[in-house]
Amino acid sequence: MSNSYFFSRTDLDRSRTQSILDDALKGADDGELYLEYGQSEAFVFDDNRLKTANFDVNQGFGLRAVVGESTGYAHASELSEDALKRAAGAVQAVKSGQSGALADGPSRTNAKLYPDDNPLGAESFEEKAKLLADINEYARAKDPRVRQVSCSLSGSWEAVEIIRPGGEIIRDFRPLVRLNVSVTAGEGDRQESGSYGAGGREGYARFITPEAWQGQVDEALRQALVNLQAEAAPAGEMEVVLGPGWTGVLLHEAVGHGLEGDFNRKGTSAFAGRIGERVAAPGVTVVDDGTIAGRRGSLTVDDEGTPTSRTTLIEDGILKGYLQDRLNARLMGAKATGNGRRESFAHQPMPRMTNTMMLAGDKDPEEILRSVKDGIYAVNFSGGQVDITSGKFVFNCTEAYRVKDGKVGAPIKNAALIGDGPSVLTKVSMIGNDFKLDPGIGVCGKAGQGVPVGVGQPTIKVDRITVGGAGA
Repeated sequence: MSNSYFFSRTDLDRSRTQSILDDALKGADDGELYLEYGQSEAFVFDDNRLKTANFDVNQGFGLRAVVGESTGYAHASELSEDALKRAAGAVQAVKSGQSGALADGPSRTNAKLYPDDNPLGAESFEEKAKLLADINEYARAKDPRVRQVSCSLSGSWEAVEIIRPGGEIIRDFRPLVRLNVSVTAGEGDRQESGSYGAGGREGYARFITPEAWQGQVDEALRQALVNLQAEAAPAGEMEVVLGPGWTGVLLHEAVGHGLEGDFNRKGTSAFAGRIGERVAAPGVTVVDDGTIAGRRGSLTVDDEGTPTSRTTLIEDGILKGYLQDRLNARLMGAKATGNGRRESFAHQPMPRMTNTMMLAGDKDPEEILRSVKDGIYAVNFSGGQVDITSGKFVFNCTEAYRVKDGKVGAPIKNAALIGDGPSVLTKVSMIGNDFKLDPGIGVCGKAGQGVPVGVGQPTIKVDRITVGGAGA
């Protein structure tokens, strides 16, 4: 799809649209017209049958005018000149009558991080339905203890066009797919579940090969069977080893949100005003990288048109910077980092993470586990909660093990990690050499908006975290 969709198949005229935009933003500090067209589909297989199959089309625009700290924003699902004129009248209310100097537009690169192709039409409806039926049959045949199988396939494609005053146009075409498998196994009256998902900014092809989806089923079943043997989790303050990959969601929630520019400009983050200070143990380096090709959290350009970047947030334990959109960067005298993101045309952009990760160290993971006298080894999380101001978090483990005298013991259930982001990073004592990204399933929520993200980290040891469980 090209600009012909927005200007040839609607009543929008290119030159008149630009004129309306230029008039609406005259005297503003910043702003843009954000045009979006998207298709999405989702299939859910449960209880031995295809339960839902949805297909949606979404389109519209968002018009933004920024003056100082104030934003005027109007949006509509109607791509017409009349709707755009009404929006222009609405956003002009934010202007004070003073003539501002419009900020320079985003820099440009030729980098493309994913294909333009729409993934939704490559495979037929019948092929997608059969894939989920095959997953269900394979999982149920794997082990007699399997009691329930649920699997889902989803994909989307968005065409985005960002038009700035003066005529600059930035375009992006965004594919996104995901395959998820959940298995419930039981023995007697006891049931436990396991799940595994994978995805990225590409077509379905890589994920629907038998080798790929069978591997996902095997992993989901393994987790369920491990949890069937799990004992009650201990409680108290103890050593905790976090496995590589998806456990980086703790870093994302407990630390990442606190490093977003808006919270720091307003002074509500635990990291506000601490650039140049030690905020983590030596060896801890945290980056946000939206430039990794094909990754779920990556973007060729963010939702303001700024190319994404690899932003070092913490280097060797020292706080180096924040994640910035255009508004907060301008007000803080900083540079936009390509982290201005929005859920859709109906939402204003704000500083958001892309792929947030802790870089590898030099320790062998087995050496890290051998160093634990009394603690737990957390391999997977179901998610958690965090308070941005204090950094306090609670995370629930979906796969974890008891560790005593350097030996990994029985699996445990209902373990929760309780602490605060700023202090937990200071207690990291060992960092593994086995860095791993998550398989492509992350979704981040902030201010009512959800966006796809990625996380990653190596195996790490935290000397003390409070573990909430059923008791020792």
